Amino acid sequence: MSVSEALVTVLLCGDVMPGRGVDQILPRPGDPQLREPHISDARYYVRAAEEVSAPIARPVDFSWPWGDALGIIDGFAPAARVLNLESSVTRCDDFAPNKAVHYRVSPANLACVAAGRPDLCVLANNHVLDFGIRGLADTLDALSDAGLRYAGAGRDTAQASQPAVIPIGGGRLVVLACGATSSGIPPDWAATGHRAGVNVLPDLSEATAEGIIDRLRDVRRPGDIVIVSVHWGSNWGYHVPQDQVRFARRLIDGGVSVVHGHSSHHPRPIEVYRDRLILYGCGDLIDDYEGIAGEERYRDDLRLLYFPEVEPDSGRLVRLRSAVTQARRMRLHPASTADIRWMCSVLCRRGHSPGARVELDRDGTLLVEPEGPG
Repeated sequence: MSVSEALVTVLLCGDVMPGRGVDQILPRPGDPQLREPHISDARYYVRAAEEVSAPIARPVDFSWPWGDALGIIDGFAPAARVLNLESSVTRCDDFAPNKAVHYRVSPANLACVAAGRPDLCVLANNHVLDFGIRGLADTLDALSDAGLRYAGAGRDTAQASQPAVIPIGGGRLVVLACGATSSGIPPDWAATGHRAGVNVLPDLSEATAEGIIDRLRDVRRPGDIVIVSVHWGSNWGYHVPQDQVRFARRLIDGGVSVVHGHSSHHPRPIEVYRDRLILYGCGDLIDDYEGIAGEERYRDDLRLLYFPEVEPDSGRLVRLRSAVTQARRMRLHPASTADIRWMCSVLCRRGHSPGARVELDRDGTLLVEPEGPG
């Protein structure tokens, strides 16, 4: 466990989407039926991946989608692992109306998620209710039965907005998970006092940020590392809207250690503000997008694992190390040196890493350090 008196290493992942095509290559696939405008069978995405890579001998084992990432993660020995689980875990056929894409993974394949040994699955996203309230209830039950902690969705507002508390050595990691409608979360998915749903942010105003800060103030203790995990923004592009910047910085001003942003299909800019880390978009980690054409310039086949090293209590970022992997045959492999350099160049571009230096470290990881005193 990477915990000392002065430093804690955490793994932060982007979107883990084990539904649809990924579910179909695992040992116990669910119904492949889809209701997308042009695709009716989830196995289409398996064939698309095979066309651009190589055949996938099915069924694969539960750890297959993680591939070499598992060894990379173990090498960093994080004290806690946090991911955004962007899929319903259900056999339910109650397709949510007015949605173009629905994600579900069979509960019998949940061992795929467990293979990554997450300490927390964030559920505040735009796919957890793809199969309605019943599908969400199935998801919560399946995670509980598997011993997987979750946050950001629940059976009512109180549960959906409850921060998760993860023991790490002699300290704690406190994570509040929430989602913005800009990520595609329908407003009526918001949990209420009498209805299950997601912890949906009404907006990204200062008042909403203050509400989160107040919520965390009721939970945090001296020595805690506090993370706000937020699903927001569009799928493609490097532009970060000013309302996201203001919101993230206000959270940091209010005592949050790290802002863990996700939703984009590829990594977005990183900011170090007042020596605290803001990840505006972690990108996808596991999905079935390998054979989908149209946005190749963003290299969404390159997937990052983020390992911030943070001082407890102060929340100060000492350094961020990121390992670059590549998805091939729906499995994560170490990225080539050329691809790692490409990713480094993207994050080094003007405006993509304010307040930080991004370098290619000798071990092949990306190294981000604060530029100076905050």
